[in-house]
Amino acid sequence: MGDRVREGQAGNNPVVEASERDLLAASAMSAAWAQPAAPDTGATFAAGKLQMLPQHSSWLRRGSMWLAGQQINARSALAAIELELDRGVAFLLLPVFLAFGALVYFALPAEPDLAPFVAAFVLLAILAFFTRRQRLVHYALASFAACMLGMVVAKFETGRMGTKMLGGEISTALTGRVVAIDHLDKGRMRLTLDVLATARPVLRYAPQRVRLTARKVPEDILAGSAVTGYVRLMPPSGPVRPGSYDFSFESYFDGIGASGFFMKGPELAATTRPQSASDRAFAWVENVREKIAQRIRDRIGGAEGEIAAALVVGVRGGIPEDVNEALRRTGLYHIISISGLHMAMVAGTVMLLMRLAFAAFPSFSSRWPVKKYAAGVALVSTGGYLFISGAEVAAQRSFIMLAVMLTAVLFDRAALTMRNLAISAIVVILISPHEVVGPSFQMSFAATAALVGAYAWWSDRREAQAPPVGQRSLPSKIWRWLVTVAVGLAATSVIAGLATSVFGAWHFQRVSPLSLFANLAVMPFVSVLVMPFAVMAGIFMPFGLDGVFLDTMGVGLKAMISVAIWFSARSPVDAVGLVSPYAVLSLTAALVIASTATTWLRAAALPCAALGLLTVVETETPDVLVSEDGRLVGVPIGDDKLVINRARPNQFTIDNWQRALVSATVVGPADMPASGTAGAGNSPDPTHRQAAGDANVSDAASFVCGNGLCTVQEPVGARIAHAANAAAARRACESADLIVVDDATARDVCPNVTPIVLTKRELARLGSAAIFITPATASGGRKVEIRHAVAEPYRPWHVQREFSREARGLPPYKRADKRTKPLPAAQPDK
Repeated sequence: MGDRVREGQAGNNPVVEASERDLLAASAMSAAWAQPAAPDTGATFAAGKLQMLPQHSSWLRRGSMWLAGQQINARSALAAIELELDRGVAFLLLPVFLAFGALVYFALPAEPDLAPFVAAFVLLAILAFFTRRQRLVHYALASFAACMLGMVVAKFETGRMGTKMLGGEISTALTGRVVAIDHLDKGRMRLTLDVLATARPVLRYAPQRVRLTARKVPEDILAGSAVTGYVRLMPPSGPVRPGSYDFSFESYFDGIGASGFFMKGPELAATTRPQSASDRAFAWVENVREKIAQRIRDRIGGAEGEIAAALVVGVRGGIPEDVNEALRRTGLYHIISISGLHMAMVAGTVMLLMRLAFAAFPSFSSRWPVKKYAAGVALVSTGGYLFISGAEVAAQRSFIMLAVMLTAVLFDRAALTMRNLAISAIVVILISPHEVVGPSFQMSFAATAALVGAYAWWSDRREAQAPPVGQRSLPSKIWRWLVTVAVGLAATSVIAGLATSVFGAWHFQRVSPLSLFANLAVMPFVSVLVMPFAVMAGIFMPFGLDGVFLDTMGVGLKAMISVAIWFSARSPVDAVGLVSPYAVLSLTAALVIASTATTWLRAAALPCAALGLLTVVETETPDVLVSEDGRLVGVPIGDDKLVINRARPNQFTIDNWQRALVSATVVGPADMPASGTAGAGNSPDPTHRQAAGDANVSDAASFVCGNGLCTVQEPVGARIAHAANAAAARRACESADLIVVDDATARDVCPNVTPIVLTKRELARLGSAAIFITPATASGGRKVEIRHAVAEPYRPWHVQREFSREARGLPPYKRADKRTKPLPAAQPDK
């Protein structure tokens, strides 16, 4: 009974104490539900019937007792659900259903119409309105309506974006207006441009915005400047393997229609096209961000300066890749992503300074609500910080939570922490529903929900304990405070790490084994030397008095980088391989239940978590991976080795394949030396050598290449070949089980035999491929299954694929030689 009474006293939120009336009401309800047998007439009837059963019917008696227990459990569960609804759990689950609806829309195989979604949402909303008296039915219909609303807003955003995407690679002279300037590693620059004009050739379907890299740019270039140059444009790439992150999807919703690099230029140009008022405003903000970032880089310098610029204005492009990798391997990358820690430090520092300033005027402070004034100034300050920092998802979520809390202070209301998180999630989903697909949204909200739920549980336990008796000494208080801080930091790292690990493993196929220890070692530097002095530097920067604060910040960041590199060097392999989507769903359900439930229903998170852990690795691993351009093939051969057919592959693709296949070592191709001796055994063609038995490709444990053809034998015995063109592919028709042809014009490669042929045209249309090979059996040969990253009909972010030359079966574009005069047209005979 006592446990149920304390359970009823939990209230809507552990942070804000419930009123006495709410406590009495919840206690009364819990006490009533603690005795379910009294009002349960069905259970009483069943128990009475037990006395009438004959002695030899013990099995019937046990069955009746089980049925009576089931009735009691069902009523207890319904009572717990009613209590959860009374505590407002329905509102907390609203963003969950909205996000689920958006995820379902983005996962559909084909683009749907908007009208059926709107009709379904309106119908469900009306039914939910008219079933308010039937509570459970009402909430069930409202949940489906929320899912449909998530699909509606996702479909609306997709249609609203309508980004023009480049279909294929092309070189052209481009004139554009600078939107953003990013400093990259090794002195390179990246410009985001609004396209104004193209020439040589003029693009008939030019993208509206492109992102280009350059080795150097004019010194006086600013956001809003017009530049021109000769560029190489490329369409947004798709997933590097089926199931991985889709960069075309990201580019579509970022409004980026192409990427590439400057082959000549850029140079400043004159243009007569005026800027709109909003464009001028955004350009002014971007220039302010760039000036602040450059001031920080000049003062601190090195990798520390780049990280400091990332913390203050959100530009991370210039951080060296080795430092980025060290932060990722140690689980410290969240520190340079502007989120709750940074927003809270800004708001807290501003409020503290305002309260100290008001305290200097006692008569004014006694007559006016200075706390509200400080909260208002802090709200404006955090809004400005959000604007200057680039407004990423984690920063948006943190700002919305702080805005709700500070607004509550202005109106003398208590801020409900979990409710704030739900409000921020709803706002983000309604504004940018595509964010629910990305790791930033998922990991940010998962970590915050887990921390708030854990703090709620801890607060319940602390309230249930008896208060300490007697007065502690000063050393005892200091020791207790230090222990509390240490335990709090450790618990925060563990809880946030566990909550986000499943999403990190799903998106990046990696975890951080030493994350807890690295975070514990770094947090003192970040909390004492980095963030407070970053806030002070931002306050005093307009007056030119930020030098000492930036110097102190640089010392803290240097220590943080040293700790990250030290732990990274000692971190074991962090690749975890492919993760089952069912495990992600199960663990996500466990997280939602554990962080929102306040009754014994929270225990339902345990079976969901167990199911997720048991199925986390229950997924197929491909036997062959092929890149979407058809140039790179990877085959895992065991012993943590991945063999590839290119000596200098795309490093990003290889890193992703290594983590997905858990391959620590990459083995490049072995060239077949030419020989002057005749005979099949000395032929430079690897298929001839295999036929002659002179060199078995499986013994070589690598691709054997020669004359445009590379072959390897994978562990189940299938022979994989990669050919540069159709002519080279035909030499492998007799011996290979799978042939990948880097030629979009290849047709009927092996007409008389039946190996599986995958051409560049298919890859251009359907994206990268994961190939699964079933070993040969006595009843049949090997079965080869090809799964592509993109499906037809195309979704809006993939439509551009059908317009590339490769997808149309055409050879690469070659500019005609102007020096060669065309032959005169033939004249008809007279």
